[in-house]
Amino acid sequence: MNSILSLETKRKTIGQVLVCVGCCCRRTDRGKPPVPVDWLKSEWKARKLLKTIQLTISGCLGPCDLVNVVCLIAPQRTVWLGGLTEQKHFDALLEWATQSAAANKLLPLPALLAESEFERFQPLAATVSAFGD
Repeated sequence: MNSILSLETKRKTIGQVLVCVGCCCRRTDRGKPPVPVDWLKSEWKARKLLKTIQLTISGCLGPCDLVNVVCLIAPQRTVWLGGLTEQKHFDALLEWATQSAAANKLLPLPALLAESEFERFQPLAATVSAFGD
């Protein structure tokens, strides 16, 4: 029987970008700001970013009170961004990914995105016992 440690993927990336388009994000029919999904997908493909930084358009990531949530996953840490309400936020995300791919490492976030960062979970000490520790 294979253990999780014996699994290995040939498709290694430097990071992954998850863009929420679930129950609240992108719901212009509910008065929420749009998420330019088709534009992001076509730009990611045109710039050949997929092999370096995976783009995933996802269902609900929560927390819904911070509309248009994006999660950046890297080996070192996970960064949560919320309130991406304008095209300039997605322009900055695309430029950050393009520059990171060219550098072959995840670069610091531009100020526009860094100011949208939030803590998703309670501090670890408050949740450790939930997993049996």
